[in-house]
Amino acid sequence: MAAKKSPFFDTATTLGKIVAFFGISALCGVLAAGMIVPVAAIAKTGLTTGNNIVSALPSTFEKLPIPQPSRVLDTEGKEIASFYEQNRDPVKLKDISPYMRKAIVSVEDERFYEHNGIDPKGIARAVVGNLTSSSRSGASTLTQQYVNNLLVNNQILTGSKESTVSGQKEYSDKIRELKYAVAIEKEMSKDEILEGYLNLVLFSGREYGVQAAAQRFFSVDAKDLNLQQSAMLAGMVQLPNVYNPINNPERSLDRRNKVLGNMYRTGAITKKEYDKAVKSKLGTDPSDSASGCMAAGDNGYFCDYVTNLILKDKNFGKTKEDRQNMLFRGGLTIKTTLNSSLNKQAAKDSREAIDPNAKSNDDIYSSLVSVQPGTGNILTMAQNTTYAPKSEEVGSRTFFNFAVERSLGGAGGFQGGSTMKPYTTLAWLHEGNKMYDKINAKRQSYPGDYKWKASCLPGGSTQTYTKWDVGNASRGFARTMTVDYGLMWSVNSATVAEAAKVDLCTITDYTTKLGLLDQDADKGNPGPISPATPSFIIGSQNITPLAQAAAFATFANKGEYCEPRAITSVVDKDGTNYKVPKQECSQEIDPQYVADLNGTLKKIATQRVSKGRVAGPIAGKTGTNNWSSSTWFVGYSTGISTASWVGRLDGKAGEKKNTLQNAMINDQRAGSVVDSSTYAAPLWVDFMSKAVQQYERDSFGSVSKAPKPKPKPKEEDSSDSSSSSDNKSDPTKEDSKKSDDNKSDSKKSENNGKEKSKPTTPAKPGNGSNG
Repeated sequence: MAAKKSPFFDTATTLGKIVAFFGISALCGVLAAGMIVPVAAIAKTGLTTGNNIVSALPSTFEKLPIPQPSRVLDTEGKEIASFYEQNRDPVKLKDISPYMRKAIVSVEDERFYEHNGIDPKGIARAVVGNLTSSSRSGASTLTQQYVNNLLVNNQILTGSKESTVSGQKEYSDKIRELKYAVAIEKEMSKDEILEGYLNLVLFSGREYGVQAAAQRFFSVDAKDLNLQQSAMLAGMVQLPNVYNPINNPERSLDRRNKVLGNMYRTGAITKKEYDKAVKSKLGTDPSDSASGCMAAGDNGYFCDYVTNLILKDKNFGKTKEDRQNMLFRGGLTIKTTLNSSLNKQAAKDSREAIDPNAKSNDDIYSSLVSVQPGTGNILTMAQNTTYAPKSEEVGSRTFFNFAVERSLGGAGGFQGGSTMKPYTTLAWLHEGNKMYDKINAKRQSYPGDYKWKASCLPGGSTQTYTKWDVGNASRGFARTMTVDYGLMWSVNSATVAEAAKVDLCTITDYTTKLGLLDQDADKGNPGPISPATPSFIIGSQNITPLAQAAAFATFANKGEYCEPRAITSVVDKDGTNYKVPKQECSQEIDPQYVADLNGTLKKIATQRVSKGRVAGPIAGKTGTNNWSSSTWFVGYSTGISTASWVGRLDGKAGEKKNTLQNAMINDQRAGSVVDSSTYAAPLWVDFMSKAVQQYERDSFGSVSKAPKPKPKPKEEDSSDSSSSSDNKSDPTKEDSKKSDDNKSDSKKSENNGKEKSKPTTPAKPGNGSNG
């Protein structure tokens, strides 16, 4: 049972009110002598003189940091998003309209410049009124209100439940305010107190401080507020919701005019100024200032990615809650790598490729993400949907970021298809072979007991244990060809024949070094691609578009890989710099291997995809998984690398039920062949035709040339040369020359690798790819 209050100190009784009255009267007398008499101490100790009580409480209190919004900036310093619980933009007193200063003093504390923090006349008037009435009235000076707002802020930051809300405070709370008000007046000048108050006070909703309020209701800066605007805002602080001009315009107008009357009565304005202002309309011109990534528009997904990076980084707090407080209250300035104008173009092109408003495009999406070679800076991160929190997902609004991994707000990647083939070619070159070497691509089936060399695995090899039918999408490619030709036309049987001659661990060494992770390696968590399942060589693993863009940027940068990064600096409101990931680049591929690889990838991008639309030099690789539920083109210049992806999210597995072939896309029936050339490559071309103009376009280096053939003996019959699979009379090569459009080219070249039997060991076969 709670202890019963003494009637002498219970302020709910008349006797208590009388005691409080004499306590406050004594307090006012002591204050006049420069002392403080806390009545709260009287109730606890029984002391009766102000001088004895002065030492009972500290003379001041800790002023914790005032919450300020954090801002996310693009690479040019343009704001793309802000985060706040209290929308506040502190300004200096000189940057606040003189009308606003006069208005707040006139309505809240007309003797502000005369007292020392406490207004004895106001206190006496309020106490007498409270003694004779069941209701309470206050006499808080601006200094006391400033103190109260500081105490409220402290409570928010410390989680205290002690009430400082007007109307819920005891006399002890008021005495505390009085004590601290006098202390504040000794520490700060009047102008400093007024500036602090106008930057701290709540005006409406989450708008704190005069600058945020001026922008919210009038779309102007605090320094540009006119007389009537200033009077309206000054009138709001008493009851922000009641006097909100948007919700309650009549009450707001009436309150504004009363403030104008006060200003005229106290001599703050002239009769002429009053007459003109009181006749004016409210004249509001509201502007929204939404918090978070929903207000970032086309930059929403990049914004979400940055947010997740901050919330996972212990440099910004030990716990996730600490990091959230830092983001929403810490006044951080987060400068990023985003080219926001280019990202706007990326979003536009993504929507034009796959229309989010087309009724047929249920579970069909597009994505573009770009990385700068040599820095790892993420330049764009856009998709055809609109960013929205999970709770507000509907239609084309989603929180899934198709470009990144699940832990950073992503969708968990998509099967890479033939975009993975360059890594087998790198292993081929690494082990001493050449692009002009011949490979036997006739073989399209491998038995389950076939030994695939994998030196990093137990026993030094792996098996599929079930027959693997590699398969090609088009007839005419099951023959001997150069490695260059096989990669150029994305022939599955050629890539697998290469892999059969190299160490699979050499291939996965490259994928690991270049940041390509299997997004489902460890029960849904990312991990290095394993060589235990040979089908990884033609794209069975789920990988992210961001990883693709960064890995291919290595080919653009002479074999130097740079980890993708989004944040370049973070500084708080006090100028403190926070540690962010540095630019991390390392040489991972021999430059000559890259030059030789680029010789082929350049032909793919130039001859098969761009056909003159994208200014070169450019290079890249197509990719499509089984049944075309994931299609890609990843291409680059030396200045920008971009991954373009089009496919399904919910039905991303390469299964017949998820196929895009003959599906309704953009409210039209797609063809029987849907591959990288159908949507992903055209999207890449549309975007990169503009994007490459903003960045350097240098040479990819010189390709190793094949040695000149030895002269043939004169007696040799020249007709023997017709047996060569690369002879001009080859029907497939003749067909490829006749084909001028991407779709026709890809139909012959995008080749499908499948492993049909169910696995019985961890070295299970997986989905193959259409190149």
